[in-house]
Amino acid sequence: MSDWIGMGSTPRTPRPELKERVLARAFNARPMGNLWGLAAAAGLVLALAGSGVLWQRAERLSQRLAATRDTLDLLRNPGTRVIPIPVVVGARTGELTIFADTVSHRWLVTCHNLAPNAPDQAYQLWFVTERGMRIAAIMRMDGDNPMVLALDMPSGAGKVMGVAMSVEARGGSAEPKGPMLFHVDL
Repeated sequence: MSDWIGMGSTPRTPRPELKERVLARAFNARPMGNLWGLAAAAGLVLALAGSGVLWQRAERLSQRLAATRDTLDLLRNPGTRVIPIPVVVGARTGELTIFADTVSHRWLVTCHNLAPNAPDQAYQLWFVTERGMRIAAIMRMDGDNPMVLALDMPSGAGKVMGVAMSVEARGGSAEPKGPMLFHVDL
């Protein structure tokens, strides 16, 4: 009764070349599941790397935004005094502008069009205080780019009565030794 479904036939051995072809195909074939797994893993790695890069960029932008807001707060404060100071070096005239916040005792200093320093020199900004000159900043001007500095008033020096700028050695000086470019009483 089982002859009619093919169970009654006698098994035959396949030809040797057919058997070899079938086995070669089976061993050389790669299952698609492995390729999809590799693609998914690669996509996950790329997504994680991309999110790390985006997180770092967002953190940098957040810090820059906070600094910009801080600067704007200083500029908008009614107690902020604007002090423009011309700076002449050789035949070149630049400007140093101080935005002095009398409430927080901080300065925002911008430098525009200052002559670049010689390789072994730097501009040095000084606070003129009741107790003498105090270092405010060493400004290495290597090119024509503007410079912006945020400075806190020196502690323990008494009242800041003025500002001065000199040309000093590249590493700066504990006291003014080079030529004085300006000395302004506040």
